Formats: sequence, C-alpha cells, structure tokens
Amino acid sequence: MLEVENLEVTYHRVSTAVQGVSLRVPAGGIVALIGNNGAGKTTTLRAISGFLGLDDARVSEGVVRFQGERIENWPPHRIARLGIALVPERSKVFESLSVDENLDAAVARRPFPKEAVYDYFPALAALRRRAAGYLSGGERQMLGIGSALMCAPQLLLVDELSLGLAPLVVRDLMNRLRTVREQLGTALIIVEQNAQVALDMADHAYVLENGRVVLDGTPERLRAHQDIQEFYLGGAGGRRSYREVKQYRRSRRWYG
Repeated sequence: MLEVENLEVTYHRVSTAVQGVSLRVPAGGIVALIGNNGAGKTTTLRAISGFLGLDDARVSEGVVRFQGERIENWPPHRIARLGIALVPERSKVFESLSVDENLDAAVARRPFPKEAVYDYFPALAALRRRAAGYLSGGERQMLGIGSALMCAPQLLLVDELSLGLAPLVVRDLMNRLRTVREQLGTALIIVEQNAQVALDMADHAYVLENGRVVLDGTPERLRAHQDIQEFYLGGAGGRRSYREVKQYRRSRRWYG
C-alpha cells in the first residue's frame, strides 16, 4: 500500500533531518516506528501525510508512493483525499468545540458514519456534548483517532500513541485500533518511544536513530536481538544510543 524509498527531508533548505529512510506498509498491516526523541519518526510521518510545509521543510530526495502513486511534497488535503489520515502528537482536538462538533469538523469525500466512531469508542458517546478541552489525555487520543476515522482512511498514522497515558488506557487504545484494522481493513503506522507498546501491536517495526533506519524486522526478531533488548527493552536505561550499544558489544568481543 505504502512505499517509502530513500527518503530525505530538509528543513529550512539547509538542515537534513531524515536521510535514506525506506519502509513499506502492506494493505491492512500495522507498522511501528521506534526511536528516541529526534530520531526522525515524526518527520517521517509528516513527509508521508504532507504536513512538512508547515515547518518550512520538504522531501528533498527519495520517493513516497501510495497505492502506486507518487505523493511526496503533495499538500495535506490532496493526500487526505487519497486515503491517508494523521493523528498528530499534540493539538489533535479543537478544545472549544464539543466532542460531537470535533467529529463533524472532519471533512472528507467519503465520510465515515459518526455513530460508528462512537461504537469503536463508547466512552466518547457519553461525552459527546462536552468541550474537548475538558477531556482527559486518553479521551483526547480517542477523539483524535475518531476524527481521523471520519475521513474513512485506508492508512492511519498515529504519532506517539502512548505518550502521557496510563498503561491500562494504552492497552485499551491498542485493542480498539486492532479492531479497526480487523473490521475495516485499515493499515496503520504507529510512532512510539515505548518499544514494548510498539512491538506488542505491530506486524513489522523499524528502529530509527538520527534520521536513519538502523534495524527493522518482525517483533519476534527485534525482541530476540540482543542490542535492541539492551537499549530499548530495559538493559541500557535509555542513556546510550543503539549505535553506542552496538559499538560497545563489538569492542567487548574484540578485547575478549
């Protein structure tokens, strides 16, 4: 469904944020992008969804192809019409509007039934007249996803699904997104700093660092990878980079 090949993104015409990133998302698949702050995860999502222009950035090299059509540097509204919707990390709701009004504000050629959104997120149904500014973090995430679903996307991009949320809330969101995938066939890209959440949910994951893909594979392969275990799953305490962990292991083998 989606192919990204050798993606390079440049900010302010001088600063390169993403270099040579390649990834694929099959129809109905769930793909995770893992990495620390500044790894290039959000920039990659914004390149796919067309929102780079807001930050004076553009795809300077490489290809973004959706359903066989090249879309790099297209404006967001054209990309949304093709069937790609983004749930951003922040500012995902209109705080002065009610839950119901937020869903109504999602404009699409093929609108999704609003009541179906409430079926996927029953907690929102009880809050439909509440101003979005008074929602909890988990409720805002539900509303952000629900607003994106109103565009009936074939590919849903979710930036930092678990950020600031309690584990039980994250688990509930994961289950509901799996249901969306199973019932609607919607493919997903999930951006996550929490590797456990990403690997629990994804069919395939890419590890990004300093704007590059340093490793990819199935969740089983990444969990079994000793460097990933040490850095992303608890061993290195999050203080060293993936490359530093790898170099440390190589030096340890070299010096015996």
